[in-house]
Amino acid sequence: MTKLISLVGCVLPLLLSSVSASTTCETIAATTNITIEYPLSLSYSSDQFEYWSSDCGRLLPSCIFVPSTSSEVSTIIQILNANNESFAIKAGGHNPNQYYSSIDGGPLINLKGLNEVVYDAATGTAKVGPGNRWTDVVKALEPDGVTVVGGRIGHVGVGGYILGGGLSYLSTQYGWAMNNVAEFEVVLANGTIVTASPFSNPELYTVLKGGGNNFGVVTTYTLFTHPIGTIWGGILIFGSDKTEELLLAIRNFTAEYENEKSAIIATNEITLATLVNIWAIFLFYDGAAPPAGTFDMFTSLSPTLDTTGPQNYSAFVSAEDSLVITGQIYTIMTEMSPLPDTTNGYEVMKAYHDQWYNVTMSNALVTGLVATMAWQPLPKRLAAHALSQGGDLLALSPDVDRILMEVDFSYDLPTDDTQINAGVKEIFTGLRSLEQGFVKEGKLEDAYVPLFMNDANFQQDYWGRLSPGTAEFARAVRDEVDPRGLFRERTGGFKM
Repeated sequence: MTKLISLVGCVLPLLLSSVSASTTCETIAATTNITIEYPLSLSYSSDQFEYWSSDCGRLLPSCIFVPSTSSEVSTIIQILNANNESFAIKAGGHNPNQYYSSIDGGPLINLKGLNEVVYDAATGTAKVGPGNRWTDVVKALEPDGVTVVGGRIGHVGVGGYILGGGLSYLSTQYGWAMNNVAEFEVVLANGTIVTASPFSNPELYTVLKGGGNNFGVVTTYTLFTHPIGTIWGGILIFGSDKTEELLLAIRNFTAEYENEKSAIIATNEITLATLVNIWAIFLFYDGAAPPAGTFDMFTSLSPTLDTTGPQNYSAFVSAEDSLVITGQIYTIMTEMSPLPDTTNGYEVMKAYHDQWYNVTMSNALVTGLVATMAWQPLPKRLAAHALSQGGDLLALSPDVDRILMEVDFSYDLPTDDTQINAGVKEIFTGLRSLEQGFVKEGKLEDAYVPLFMNDANFQQDYWGRLSPGTAEFARAVRDEVDPRGLFRERTGGFKM
């Protein structure tokens, strides 16, 4: 490991000598000017309500720190080092896994105060704080005619999205969001502030691209920018009677992928209380209008609603923000598959869909249940761009097309958590079993298919699905930058 280059040496010897007798909340309050939110305050309640899943918001931190600089983050981390409290770090709070960005009884570090968006035209980069949501980032950069590879739903936060990979409407042009980071500013487990880039701490730079929160607290992302103007996009709505045609269209679009400026998300949603079953196909093209034929395999299926048209990128990304409902419980899972060929395409896609549908219907009595399965193309050119940008821990090979599947459940009552978690596990183990069975039958290519951290469930083995040697490399870097296991032992997330 390259020797870490410290930017700041925030040593607090006199302070830390007395910390063991106090909680982190008490010590920070007594010795710093860092903003603190306490239970029963309006700001605390507002922050707890901002989790995507209310199951996370039900976990009550002892206090919430809102640092506004990397130095303040460093101070908090150093004080945590002097006691034994568990803690959590929150950016947008979109991850629904409990204890990943939520905590019960310990302090929460909310990064919302780290919200800079500063464009540097000379370098073609933007410094972006992890506490931003993508709507704010896109709107801030839009007047300069540029954007960054970021979230498809503007309400999503920056921090966890990038560290988990980050799939974007722009990914087929530029790779994952993590491939578009020029430099990370990171607070390490001992409070040291370092930069990680291809030229400074390159091994740390590598493991941050898909490594989650195992290595430190990223306080600034320096992101490559890309030109953006008027884009074309919107949603097509179909009934469930079009399921067969849509599954084939998703497969064919992924296989043919004629234009890397285009992107789709194909989502099937069932509201169990009313048995309403619809498809929403999100279409995107980086330009004022797609070339003729780009999306014909979808538009030709006579949607019941078509909202597509030219618009600003910021309007497109933020269009769903007002529809984000907090106060419900959400859970999530993911699986990846090689793309089936034309001969076996419908059989494979239908089997995956049926696995989700059948488990969903077996849980139909869960109060308020809404089930969603999203299909997202990962064509060869996305993997090729990721490699050309320096690669990442997922390390997809550019010799095979893949399809990414995401399943979401939302429901009302925490008493149903156990049942829903069992259902989620049944879906992802079933999808994996189907994929492996099709490989054995020669109906699917035997290809490397890791898990996508952003959409993974806490019951899934993210690190075990990476290519051989990846977890070992990441573990060696982690042990060097966090030898005492601060992030390994005392906060949640996908741990090695």
